[in-house]
Amino acid sequence: MSTPQEPEKVPEPSGVDLARVALRAAKEAARARGDAAQQKKQARRGGLRSGARADGRDPMAFGAAINRLITERGWETPAAVGGVMGRWPEIVGEKLAEHCVPQRYDEDERVLTVQCDSTAWATELRRLAPALVARLNEDLGHGTVRMIKVLNPGGPARRYGPLRAPGSTGPGDTYG
Repeated sequence: MSTPQEPEKVPEPSGVDLARVALRAAKEAARARGDAAQQKKQARRGGLRSGARADGRDPMAFGAAINRLITERGWETPAAVGGVMGRWPEIVGEKLAEHCVPQRYDEDERVLTVQCDSTAWATELRRLAPALVARLNEDLGHGTVRMIKVLNPGGPARRYGPLRAPGSTGPGDTYG
């Protein structure tokens, strides 16, 4: 006799994962309602259709197509962080944004890297980092950004000549 195998226990989603799943389901339901309403309007006007009945091949608005692609590919967080980089001056203020520019976001480590044009502004950004992380997480969702990595300014281009020591890197991060 064969014994029935116990089904493997799949861990239940919780916390942030559960919230993401619920948000994605709500967005898809809202999008479906919006697409259905849009298709009804087009049908009344003799709108665009690929055949006798509505299907996935029907034309859709560009924004709806992009949102669908982002959701299908799981690019919600990178897209949201990209939006933050575009709104950087609004988030940190005009003065700080003139001197500190976001460079990249590491999704695995959840670290935002910011380049400053002088050591004084790098120091100021380090002082403000905890408040900025809280502000970014408020905008993007809890835990999206764990840390802000501040890069000091690069020195001027190395100039080669008779008064340079071989292997010299120049003034270093004290420049600025």
